[in-house]
Amino acid sequence: MTWRLLLICVGVGIVAGLQSGLLTRLLYATEDLFERLPVHWMWRPLIGGIALGLGGLIDPRALGVGYDDIQALLSGDLAGGSAALLLVVKAAIWLVALSSGTSGGVLAPLLILGGALGAIEGHWLPGDSGFWALLGMAAMMGGTMRAPLTGALFAVELTGDGQALVPLLAATGAAYAVTVLALRRSILTEKIARRGQHITREYTVDPFELLRVRDVMVTNVDTLSADMRLSEAAAVFARGDHKSYPVIARDGRVVGVVGRIDALRWAVDGEGAGAGDPTLFDVVSDAGLVVGHPDQVLGHLADTMVEAELGRVPIVDPASGQLVGLVARRDLLRVRAHTGSAERDRSVFLRPFARPRPI
Repeated sequence: MTWRLLLICVGVGIVAGLQSGLLTRLLYATEDLFERLPVHWMWRPLIGGIALGLGGLIDPRALGVGYDDIQALLSGDLAGGSAALLLVVKAAIWLVALSSGTSGGVLAPLLILGGALGAIEGHWLPGDSGFWALLGMAAMMGGTMRAPLTGALFAVELTGDGQALVPLLAATGAAYAVTVLALRRSILTEKIARRGQHITREYTVDPFELLRVRDVMVTNVDTLSADMRLSEAAAVFARGDHKSYPVIARDGRVVGVVGRIDALRWAVDGEGAGAGDPTLFDVVSDAGLVVGHPDQVLGHLADTMVEAELGRVPIVDPASGQLVGLVARRDLLRVRAHTGSAERDRSVFLRPFARPRPI
C-alpha cells in the first residue's frame, strides 16, 4: 500500500461522504415534498409504487433487494454506463419509495449506491473496478450510518480480503468525517429528531469528562480572612460583591466558606453585634467543608456541587490545603455553552472564511 494509493482511497471516501450527505438531504426533502402534496396520505404509497414501477422499466436491476447487483459490482461485471444507470435509477426509486411512506431497507440500497459510484470511479483509477466498488460500499455505509469501523470490517467479512483493511479504514474514516461535518444528524436519527424526540448526536462528547478542574477554575479569588469579625464580614456582603467567600487562615489553608445567607443569619441572631463579635474562624472552623482539587475530573466536581447544593466550591492543593482557585456554577455553564457553540459552528471547517456565530 503506497501513500499515493492511500490518498486515492481517502479521496474515494470523501466522495462517498458527499454522496451520503446529498442522499440524506434529498431523502428528507422528498419526504417534505410528499407532506405538501394536496392529496390524502393514503395515496402517497401509490405514488411511490408508480415511481418504483417506472424505475424498473428503465433499469430492471434497480428492483428487488439488490444482492445480485452487489455481487456484480464486486466482481467487476457492472461498470461504466451500466453502473451509472443503476446509480441514478436506484437512488431515485429508493428516495421516492421511502419518502412516500412505504416500507424499505437502508443497508442494501446504500451498498448498491456506494458500490455503483465506486465502480464508476474505478474506470479512471488504477486496479480492478471491483476493489473501488468495495471501497465505495464500505465508505457509504460507514459515513451514512456514522459507523466507519463497522463499514470497514463488514467489507472485510464480506470479501474475506484482510489486506484491504487499511484502504477500507482510510475510505470509511474520510466518509465519516465529511458526513459529521456536513450533517447535523445521520440518516437514521434525523427521522427521530423530526418527530420531536431529543437525541444525543453521535459526535457529541461530554466535556465534563474530558476536562480537569484546573482547566476551568478561577485563580484570582476574593477571600475573607479567618480573623475577620462577623460585623466586618457582614459589611462586605452588604456591598454585594459576591454571594459567598472562602475563608482563609493565616497559613493559607481554607477553613470554610461563608455566604450571604450566613450574614443574614448573623444579623437575625445578633451574633455580630456588641462585644461578643466572634471571628469567622469561630463560626466556620467546625463546619463541614466541601472542596475540589485541580487534578479532579470536572464531572466529579459538578456531581458533588449538585449533591451538596453548592454554587461555589474552593479548589485547594491536596498536599497543603491552600487555596489555588474556585469553581462556580457559571464556570460549568460556560463550558457547556462553549461545547454547544463548537457543535453549532462545526460548518466553519467546511467554510474557512466564515465567521462563527455568537453564542
